[in-house]
Amino acid sequence: MGKILIVVGLVCIIAGLVVLYGPKHLWPGRLPGDIRIERENYSFHFPVVTSLLLSVLLSLILYFVNRWKN
Repeated sequence: MGKILIVVGLVCIIAGLVVLYGPKHLWPGRLPGDIRIERENYSFHFPVVTSLLLSVLLSLILYFVNRWKN
């Protein structure tokens, strides 16, 4: 249990550093391929590429945690 908490803590630290010092134009939700429609009184945003990227990233993290755990 202690090893898992250490890994989760390190992931949180890395995510915090990316949020603070990461590039502003490649922010999640504003990646190329995300659908964004803005009109005068209407805006629609569907983060397709961001969703796919987060899914792949979480799958890899869970795969390596499971592999490291066993």
